[in-house]
Amino acid sequence: MLQNGGTAAAADYVKDTTTQTFMADVIEESRRQPVLVDFWAPWCGPCRQLTPVLEKVVRAAKGAVRLVKMNIDEHPAVAGQLGIQSIPAVIAFVNGQPADGFMGALPESQVVAFIERLTKTRVGGEEQDALAAAEAALAAGDPAGAAEIYAQILATDSGNIVALAGLARSYLETGAIEQAKQTLALVPEAKRNEAPVAAARAALELAEQAASVGPLAELEQKVAANPGDHQARVDLALALSAAGRRDEAVDHLLEIVRRDRAWNDDGARRQLLQLFEAWGHGDDATVAGRRKLSSILFS
Repeated sequence: MLQNGGTAAAADYVKDTTTQTFMADVIEESRRQPVLVDFWAPWCGPCRQLTPVLEKVVRAAKGAVRLVKMNIDEHPAVAGQLGIQSIPAVIAFVNGQPADGFMGALPESQVVAFIERLTKTRVGGEEQDALAAAEAALAAGDPAGAAEIYAQILATDSGNIVALAGLARSYLETGAIEQAKQTLALVPEAKRNEAPVAAARAALELAEQAASVGPLAELEQKVAANPGDHQARVDLALALSAAGRRDEAVDHLLEIVRRDRAWNDDGARRQLLQLFEAWGHGDDATVAGRRKLSSILFS
């Protein structure tokens, strides 16, 4: 599990350098662990994209590598000596010598691969282990424990959308709909359609719908009294889903598809797809439900 309080130490992994301090910051430091030098300038748009990614990945490496940033407008000599003609340029120093490098604004996955190749270590392994532990806790019916782990991850990586989505789902499991909504609001606009966030948002919508449909027992009686009341059956499916009775929820919606596929503009099938998205593609009820739905649609 991640521990709080790692932010100050993580800041030591990243620093700015000058022509005067380059020898100590890079050459000497690289004899202890690899040092990445980020050659950049304030006017360089791709530099502004790359540098935050470098900082994030280097901090996730927990000391396996250091990042030193050099503004070539203010300190052009070293870049000139190394023959750097375009930026962003990243040069890795090992044992006092340039060892590897790349040019241009690479995506995060490629930066991770570069650093893992350089350091022979897994970047972000502790965080990935913590995410797996939180997911396991949530699956085991311990949303409070999952929420604690997700919150600790976010304390050191506030932009981790998997943790934000997981924390929102943890809140939903405890009935804290407003807290879930506030958590999802923290996800940047550009990432709101990514799978973990879309699933959490679908779960939030389901929770809000389920809160408005009425008591489960009353809905069961209503459907039993009038099996052709499709809206009551949808409401019952939502209530069953909220109660954790997923297979039964699927079966009720499938019953509507069998009876009247066109009802409410294919509403039963659309409701099923929302359930599947909220539960996740690998969920047992999702897998079985998709199989049953296909057999009906293509029979």
